[in-house]
Amino acid sequence: MIRVLIVDDSPSAAEFLSNVISSDPEMEIIGVAANGAEGLKMAERLRPDVISMDINMPVMDGFETTRRIMSSCPIPIVIVSSIYNADSVVLAFKAIEAGALDIINKPSASSGSGENRGVRDLLLTLKAMAGVKVIRRSADKIAPLAAERPAIAVTQSQIKLVCIGASTGGPPVIQEILASLPADFPAPILIVQHITPGFSAGFATWLDNTTSLSVHMASPGELPLPGHVYIASDNLHLELLPDGRLNLTSHPVCNGVRPSVSRLFHSAMAVFRNSALGIILSGMGKDGAEELKLMRDAGAVTIAQDQASSVVFGMPGEAVKLGGATYVLPAYSIAAMIKNLVKPI
Repeated sequence: MIRVLIVDDSPSAAEFLSNVISSDPEMEIIGVAANGAEGLKMAERLRPDVISMDINMPVMDGFETTRRIMSSCPIPIVIVSSIYNADSVVLAFKAIEAGALDIINKPSASSGSGENRGVRDLLLTLKAMAGVKVIRRSADKIAPLAAERPAIAVTQSQIKLVCIGASTGGPPVIQEILASLPADFPAPILIVQHITPGFSAGFATWLDNTTSLSVHMASPGELPLPGHVYIASDNLHLELLPDGRLNLTSHPVCNGVRPSVSRLFHSAMAVFRNSALGIILSGMGKDGAEELKLMRDAGAVTIAQDQASSVVFGMPGEAVKLGGATYVLPAYSIAAMIKNLVKPI
């Protein structure tokens, strides 16, 4: 059984979550905390397999609770919160930065548990995160492998575009990568991050506030510029047009998702060929794996996050299995490799 702790200040929301989660035969509720301070004490005492964490709570909010849990008794945490305002979204991503693994929009009790997609997503996410090995956030990070150099026959100035695809576990790695790149980075960066609808704009704002690059939501017809990062919108594929401009489409889902990493990588290969750098990070499923292989076959440099540093080795694992990765690197080495590969023309 997966042992779940719920931290939520709303009695009705906590009761609904408790009923939904305990209805799954593989999970049991071992405690319900009414605020973050109480949740911290229960986490330390009960040591659950996974925590469902609200954000806006009295006494101690979800961000501070996450920060303290990850520094004292690391436990997988999923942020389960309704979107009330921009401040809620900022706190949610601060919790991700502090060590939470994923963000899920709190499902509505009015929808019922049977046919509610939000409920299904919540249960799947809690199960997946319960098996993740988390580390104490106060521990020192291993220094980047600055000595690594690409050992392939590619001219660094050839790379004119960087494409990144990620899902579960991706946001903190993306933030770490972008924070390591200079403001005058000589190529545009396009990102498809699978995330709960409603959080994409907050994700872009968080990255813009915590990195030196200019990060914003992608707009149709926009010409990607060096030093700028473009985030795919909710429920729209991010692609490149033949002239290199951005395009947002509502074409059918690909690999069960929209936006799809596959659609981005395929269009990057078609337009930039070996001048594109493809990167696939932590995430469930296989979105983007086949297209990363196509990019490599077209002469592009490709990178997959390694298993040890991935929260979920689904997407990068599939890419590695297919032979789609030129390099398989730990999260802390990816930014160094990007800087080695992408130089001013």
